[in-house]
Amino acid sequence: MKKTFGTLLKILIPIVIAAIILWWMYRDMEWQEIWDAVSGDKMNWTWMLLSLPFGVTAQVFRGLRWKLALEPLGEKARYGTCTNAIFLSYGSSLVVPRVGELLRCGVLKRYDNVSFSRSVGTVVTERCIDILIILLLSGVTVLLQIPVFTRIANETGVSLDSILGKFSVTGYIVTFFCLVLIAFTGWWASRKLNILERTKSMMKELAEGLFSIRFIRSRFLFIVYSLGIWASYFLHFYLTFYCFTYSEHLGLSVALVAFVVGTFAVLVPTPNGAGPWHFAVKTVLVLYGIGQNDAVAFVLIVHTIQTALVALLGIYSCVALELTTKKPRV
Repeated sequence: MKKTFGTLLKILIPIVIAAIILWWMYRDMEWQEIWDAVSGDKMNWTWMLLSLPFGVTAQVFRGLRWKLALEPLGEKARYGTCTNAIFLSYGSSLVVPRVGELLRCGVLKRYDNVSFSRSVGTVVTERCIDILIILLLSGVTVLLQIPVFTRIANETGVSLDSILGKFSVTGYIVTFFCLVLIAFTGWWASRKLNILERTKSMMKELAEGLFSIRFIRSRFLFIVYSLGIWASYFLHFYLTFYCFTYSEHLGLSVALVAFVVGTFAVLVPTPNGAGPWHFAVKTVLVLYGIGQNDAVAFVLIVHTIQTALVALLGIYSCVALELTTKKPRV
């Protein structure tokens, strides 16, 4: 009973958090404005459609990189199984945030007889590399934006105080709450790792997975896949700027800032970052001169469509895996 209640809380709390943030953001929004933005002259669907394939290639590159990371461990996972496991992991995380990381390891165990603990180790390694990439990207973004921030401050007299003044009291509360949730997620994840430490053999395999990158047959290919993942994520987001008349002029640098801020926002454990991502990206757009209503319409439309793509890929993977022949146990 206690375990069931805990599982239920893990599902409900992220959904409630997302719902509260979204309600606060859209409480004064006229939904007719959203409909007008989608169906009227403000939106160009061609650019939206062009952005969607990059949402697929990001996950495909992730599947290819995962297979490459597993090879030094002697694990013979198939390309199709790895990719479908990635699709399913992201789709399932729309229901229960963060559950996908373990679920995809379970898929490889079931269909390709890949060691569960070893595959978990490679997932941890992948996450460390992704964190490194996003930190480097963040650093580059800050350096590129220093001249822009300086020019804006000199020409308009904008200061840090005036920028922070754009936040309402509720905005500060939401930001603080999101930071607390990120810290809680880190603490919870560390506790889960401690559970794994109870089994010596499992930890040995986990360590093998962690350090498997040292023996990858093609480190160049591993780097290409890693860069391909994040280039795809960025293009998936950046091209949506051209969908709307009020954002098409913002350019690459603004998209980069919004992308980095949004990437950190999705660390808050809500379904696909719903709520925190909306709030973070909307704030960036407003700071760069986009109207409040246009900014909230942008994040709602873009996030909804991209989330629908994740859901469709998850559904596809369920069908594809059912048609996949399981490898015989050796």
